[in-house]
Amino acid sequence: MSAGGEHAIDVRGVTKRFGSKTVVNGIDLQVRPGEIYGFLGPNGSGKTTFIRMLCGLLTPDGGSGTCLGHDILREQKRIKLQVGYMTQKFSFYEDLSIRENLDFIARVYDIADRASAVEASLEGLGLRDRSGQLAGELSGGWKQRLALAACLIHRPRLLLLDEPTAGVDPKARRSFWDEIHRLSAQGITVLVTTHYMDEAERCHRIACLAYGNMLVKGTVQEVIDSAGLTTWSVGGPGLAGLADRLRTSPGVEQVVAFGNTLHVSGHDAGVLEATLRRACGPALSLANIRPGLEDVFIGMMDNARDNYS
Repeated sequence: MSAGGEHAIDVRGVTKRFGSKTVVNGIDLQVRPGEIYGFLGPNGSGKTTFIRMLCGLLTPDGGSGTCLGHDILREQKRIKLQVGYMTQKFSFYEDLSIRENLDFIARVYDIADRASAVEASLEGLGLRDRSGQLAGELSGGWKQRLALAACLIHRPRLLLLDEPTAGVDPKARRSFWDEIHRLSAQGITVLVTTHYMDEAERCHRIACLAYGNMLVKGTVQEVIDSAGLTTWSVGGPGLAGLADRLRTSPGVEQVVAFGNTLHVSGHDAGVLEATLRRACGPALSLANIRPGLEDVFIGMMDNARDNYS
């Protein structure tokens, strides 16, 4: 990751409304060159809308700033030429082969030496042996590789990846993230939306959004620390019944099953501990643990206010 220099993304107060509903509400974001920045948030939080404003597909109703040094309001065409955007839905021609799809994308970008660009994309993403296979016959993981190869064929400086691993198996997800880190090391900036906590933890920094609002941003540890959450692990018999009782007990804001244990969280550490020591008998184990990103994220989403109107 680049340690300094001009921000690849530097925007302030970015806002988008559809009718009376504000779907992106005054978001500030600065992303350094070569950084992998993760966006977390539930469906409808404004992640995709924000990404589309960055790459020039939507015009903000408010705010200002730059993407790759170009004004997001006045220089959208220049931004588009330097950005690779991977959408949630597979959007390539399923009756064309991998090679034919990449050649089509190279034509769209008017790449001078298309043949060389296609060959480089096939080689770089390990697609050469499958280059003649129809896109519609590919598994989710191979479709993902094709989509990433298409995003990279014009050598963009910024990748915008919108839930790129949804529906992909764990091995393919790990391979994909290894590739993202390789690209980051080459100086390519990545903004990625995800619902997976393990993927968020692989980002250099993250931001949590809910209903159009930025709730918190920073490194994963900074986000966890800023929540001020206390979490206890409870193990032993009868956890299902205990969970039901705890959810209405003083100091308890969140009860989540993790395998054979419960994670019980709240912001008032003293009240929470007192409740748990009363509720947990000698047959149950009780340990104060560091909250994880998922504990913090669920807590923030539970307290976020829906902007639906």
